[in-house]
Amino acid sequence: MSVTITQVKPDSLCGQKGIAAGFDLVSINGHVIRDVLDYRFYASAKRLHLLFHNLTAKPVELHLKTHGNADELGLEFETYLMDKQHSCKNKCIFCFVDQMPHGMRDSLYFKDDDSRLSFLFGNYVTLTNMTESDIDRLITMHISPVNISVHTMNPDLRVKMMKNPNAGKVLSYLQKLADGGIEINAQLVLCPGYNDGDELRYSLQELYKLGNSIVSVAAVPVGLTKHREGLCQLECYTKQTASEVIDIIDNFNMSHYEELGRNFAYAADEFYLKALREMPEPAYYDEFRQLDNGVGLWALTKYDFYQALKETDCCPSRKIALITGVAASPLITELAGAAMRKFPQIHIDVKTVVNDFFGHEVTVAGLVTAGDICNQVKDLSAYDEAYIPSVMLRDGEQDVFLDDMTVGELSGKLNGKISVTAVGGRELLEAIIGKERENHGETDCCHRRQTERR
Repeated sequence: MSVTITQVKPDSLCGQKGIAAGFDLVSINGHVIRDVLDYRFYASAKRLHLLFHNLTAKPVELHLKTHGNADELGLEFETYLMDKQHSCKNKCIFCFVDQMPHGMRDSLYFKDDDSRLSFLFGNYVTLTNMTESDIDRLITMHISPVNISVHTMNPDLRVKMMKNPNAGKVLSYLQKLADGGIEINAQLVLCPGYNDGDELRYSLQELYKLGNSIVSVAAVPVGLTKHREGLCQLECYTKQTASEVIDIIDNFNMSHYEELGRNFAYAADEFYLKALREMPEPAYYDEFRQLDNGVGLWALTKYDFYQALKETDCCPSRKIALITGVAASPLITELAGAAMRKFPQIHIDVKTVVNDFFGHEVTVAGLVTAGDICNQVKDLSAYDEAYIPSVMLRDGEQDVFLDDMTVGELSGKLNGKISVTAVGGRELLEAIIGKERENHGETDCCHRRQTERR
């Protein structure tokens, strides 16, 4: 088994030794190379014995001394993973991809379930694509943490919800990973009447038994679009049912806090919004391990914004618009108001976009389309600049929305300049005060101290 090299950097270690595109990398220090995990792990040694096959399949051997960094070799492959991405074998009753409308770009219908992406990019995996040998490899390489979509610790219920007969059996991998010293971030996508209530209590208890290897558990509400024809009947969370989820998690945390010294599980921000409850303070979220799951993002954004606002001395006069989704709108409105109170010379309008494309139950900014922005915002000519959060852009492209419109095209339709800001409190304030102009060499009267992000 081997992987084909598509390009070699000329000034790299391998480039200087005559390794070229079209060669196959067979092994490193006697270990067969199958994908990026093998490559990155075995190439981290400082003394390397590399075996290649050249264009005529003749063996070529190299002995190299490195600083333990695979990038020094200068090898590039057809894909980052060095083979095909593993697709999902489940038919989950809550799958968001199954709720996508027809006619979108092909990549949006791909369901990934690749353990390598869990380590490299933080993706969640269900374990149903993995074998015992795959688990052994993670332990041998000590690939940690691993992000796992558990959903339920009840094997029969997991099979029912994921429609995969293997879904229950692979829960045993959790214990094996824990015994191997691998840290796990667990995710529970909760569906009313399925895996909440007593089933949620059971899942939390069983995960807790795995010990310190479970470093966080996120409970996330099922996301339902209006495109569910022929799919399992599911309900959205209500104020009452969302409150029940929060109470179960809070009670569990309180029961185990003294022993653990931290919270064990966290309800996603969306549960608090549904329940009309105040968000917890930043200290509640410990190390914010599940920010990408929408857990603690509200609290951290608010905290960082106010910290940055204290450190900011002045701001130019400008009129801007902040475009966001329904869920984040109350927070963005609050923060914009705080900025305007400190800097009366700026004017900020928050443009809240209702999700007509996926349905009004979908409220997160990351699923807002350019079409909905265009239809609801209509015109930006009165503003110096408008900002969208980077989560609105998809598919690895820097400026493409889910519905394939680019930021530039949307700017043209709305007659205004639209810029992209990273998600975060400090980043939001930098957008508001035009800090990015200073970063590009233009003068700006604003100055703030650089402090370490909490």
